[in-house]
Amino acid sequence: MISWPFGGKDKAAPLPKERGPLGVAIGGALEIDLLALHADTAGASPGMDLPEGGDFIVVAYGEARLDGQTILSRYYDEDDRLLQTLSATGKPGDPVDDISIYSAWDSVVPASSAEWDRWTGRDGLIGQPSYDADGIMFERFWGEGDERADLVEFVEDVDDGRRIRAIHQTCMLYARPLGQAQEMLLINIERDLAEGARRQGGSVEFLLGYGLSPADVKRV
Repeated sequence: MISWPFGGKDKAAPLPKERGPLGVAIGGALEIDLLALHADTAGASPGMDLPEGGDFIVVAYGEARLDGQTILSRYYDEDDRLLQTLSATGKPGDPVDDISIYSAWDSVVPASSAEWDRWTGRDGLIGQPSYDADGIMFERFWGEGDERADLVEFVEDVDDGRRIRAIHQTCMLYARPLGQAQEMLLINIERDLAEGARRQGGSVEFLLGYGLSPADVKRV
């Protein structure tokens, strides 16, 4: 608290800015209940251990406009997890149309244009009707038909409280049944639009995710 001269009263520090439809500030916490997810997937074999419920401390917040009616909001924690929501405006209190949790699974950094073509070229792996992830078969969730589908592109502005980074993302979503739930595989090509980062290229990120109910997530 700062004490001002000239006889004024102490002025309180501004409250942290609430972010996204869940209204959580960077440094704030969410409580995630994953009991239903664990019950729905009991006896199944997920690609990696299911995420644990409990406190989710937000260390960064990302936002992107997908179209004229949909805002993508992402809350990140220190454990390489993200909680993703879709809403109409992205403002605190906005009704959430969709909510899911993703965890980092794998990452690839292509070292040449030929390697990039293998992933993203006209006949590249990303966008094909199915994707074989080391023996685990996923079917494409976005796009219909037997041909390779166009990838989804958007720019996400990610704020960690110190700086805002513009991250260009090119992605495709796959899914497979897992017990009574679905396991989703998000394959995402990330490029930092900062000048220095553009020269360094990008990476192909693999994330495993699961749909949640808005009732499974609450602000602490």
